Amino acid sequence: MNFGLTSDQLALRDHVKNLLDKECSLEYVARCDEAGQPPREAFQALARHGWLGLIAPQEYGGVNGSATDLAVLLEETGHHFEELGLWLFRSYTFGCYAILKNGTEAQKKFFLPKTVSGEFTYAFALTEPDSGSDAASLRTKAELDGDHFIINGRKQFISGFDIADYALVALRTSQQAKKQQGISTLLIDTKTPGIEVRRIPTLGQHAIGTTEVTFTNVRVPATSLLGEIDKGWSICEDTLRYERLCLSAARIGAARQAFEFALDYAKNRIQFGKPIGSFQAIQHKFSDMKVMLDTAQTMVLRYAWLMEQGQAQRADTAVLKYLVGESYKTISDTCLQVLGGYGYCNEYPIQRFFRDSRLATIGGGTSEIQKNIIAASLGL
Repeated sequence: MNFGLTSDQLALRDHVKNLLDKECSLEYVARCDEAGQPPREAFQALARHGWLGLIAPQEYGGVNGSATDLAVLLEETGHHFEELGLWLFRSYTFGCYAILKNGTEAQKKFFLPKTVSGEFTYAFALTEPDSGSDAASLRTKAELDGDHFIINGRKQFISGFDIADYALVALRTSQQAKKQQGISTLLIDTKTPGIEVRRIPTLGQHAIGTTEVTFTNVRVPATSLLGEIDKGWSICEDTLRYERLCLSAARIGAARQAFEFALDYAKNRIQFGKPIGSFQAIQHKFSDMKVMLDTAQTMVLRYAWLMEQGQAQRADTAVLKYLVGESYKTISDTCLQVLGGYGYCNEYPIQRFFRDSRLATIGGGTSEIQKNIIAASLGL
């Protein structure tokens, strides 16, 4: 969709497409998925061409791109491989964006050039075994001991922690009246002694996956603190709003690839002497999916525009997350149905979209939580 995009943004999309056509083929994606290996080659190719500096200021090696620029890049990346887009977005969101908004000048000078070059990658550690949708009830503690913090506790479903260089970690630094208070965010080297990481086998997202992280008397310098002590929840909320844009753009790109693959199949698969796409039952499925795709793509661009204007509200975030997540899940399921038995076979990519899309309505805030937020915004 070219709706509202500038010539520079169209050129951005074309460049990323041409690059990933070479570096991130369907065969390459299948190998990453089957072997459980992150797409390092494709990630580094994007870094070499400067795309990890998209939202960074020029003084740190970036190009100071907009939210819409980022949405365009991540949709095209997600169209080639959703997990590549999700790996990229963590560097943009929990690295570049979070540090630009909340970091000291020393932190910016240390982290940002290495983030732009692809030398540093990031994860975000918020969720805990007993605090999923109720994320602010986290218990993992960071206690100040001189010029260091001592960290103890456990984080759950921390995607990409085992391949990240640094993690933005939300920690309990004091007990206060409201659970959102007393939370701080620290940028922690993932190789720090005392950190134990266990990969969690999952239905989808095999290339990067998710982990359980245990902190046992982990000692990190007080200079790891991002923002003010006990005021980290606002940083978490802010980065999660940015995360919604990135996740949604990458996922609608993936949904578009599933749609295009199934459409090509429907035009060429012959049954009863004619292409299955000539049957009304199949045509209606594609009509429904086309409406979902166009609506979701438009909503991604709308949300990016709202962010650029400083007008994005919590309910806008929830609407986007809910719409794109449910659309991706439905489109992937419908595409598998179109392919029938072949869609169920691992040698066809549709099963991967089906598996990966299931997380879209669970991770980063379930669809049910998004509905609660939307309803609250209506005064209900």
